[in-house]
Amino acid sequence: MTKLNKPTTIKEIARKLKISPSTVSRALNDHPSIGLVTTMRVKKMAEELNYEPNQTAIFFKQRKTFTIGVVLPTLSEPFFSSAISAIEAVAEDRKYTVLLGQSLDDANRENQIITTFKKHRVDGILMSLGKNTTDLSFVDILASSQIPIVFFDCVPESAAVNRVYCNLASGMEEAIEAFVSRGHKNIALINGPETLLAATERTSSFREALRKQGYEYNEKYVVHTDLTEEGNHIAMEQLCVLPERPSAIVSFNDYVTLDVIRYARSKGIGVGQDMHFISFANYPLWKYMENPPLASIEQYPDEQGRKAAEILFDILDNSDKIGLQEIVFPSKLVFK
Repeated sequence: MTKLNKPTTIKEIARKLKISPSTVSRALNDHPSIGLVTTMRVKKMAEELNYEPNQTAIFFKQRKTFTIGVVLPTLSEPFFSSAISAIEAVAEDRKYTVLLGQSLDDANRENQIITTFKKHRVDGILMSLGKNTTDLSFVDILASSQIPIVFFDCVPESAAVNRVYCNLASGMEEAIEAFVSRGHKNIALINGPETLLAATERTSSFREALRKQGYEYNEKYVVHTDLTEEGNHIAMEQLCVLPERPSAIVSFNDYVTLDVIRYARSKGIGVGQDMHFISFANYPLWKYMENPPLASIEQYPDEQGRKAAEILFDILDNSDKIGLQEIVFPSKLVFK
């Protein structure tokens, strides 16, 4: 049986150099009380013996694990992959490790991820809520364990949390203006689940944007989907059977748009001719597809992720001095 080599300890370095373990520890941490020659001797011996610091001891002493947890609905969406890349860049600068959990829009799975992060004593959490999340009791549980949380993109309605999100009104206003300027009169909205704050905001923004263009709001032209393929098709069918079928549709996100475009084609509806689309999120691969939507509404996932991470690290560095923060980015229409 191969004998496993035991990790080198500070005591072993001290014994070989005939100095005290406390001197070795200070030298390894560049303490000013230790002379340059001694510090160099200690570091040279540590390198020769392949010494690695005991992270558990460091964590215990500093009361930090230098890890943060990130909870996302799904990493398969380009929006969230952009956000996590920005978060990891900020974490790397702070020498932190990122632990990632995908809720897959399952509230129980989401809660289990948060519980696991708590057990592993992450220093803080960044989170985008799943579409089915209604119970926010975990916020108080994390607070009692002194684990700060910052929400981004899909955020709670409560103002008593740190949150970073996009103002959907500006992009919606530009979208409706673009449709109206092209002569569309029957404009519809395929929205997400009514439980989502983002869905509520889309409806109110849609109503206000129509008003600014002198159009009446008709609730029949607002339908909801659970964001599944079947739900997207059902929502589209509801619009297609209306006596005056809409010629222009704003949809909840680009994935919904992919499904409803496919549905439209299956019914012989000419995309970009009989029916035109604008969607949220600005999917980067639209430029490689035939008949993309007229435009997408950019929600800046990288900026949201970066800012949320910066807020979290500010809290970790200055927990007593940082109050609740709410950062809102304006959305913007981007033509294809």
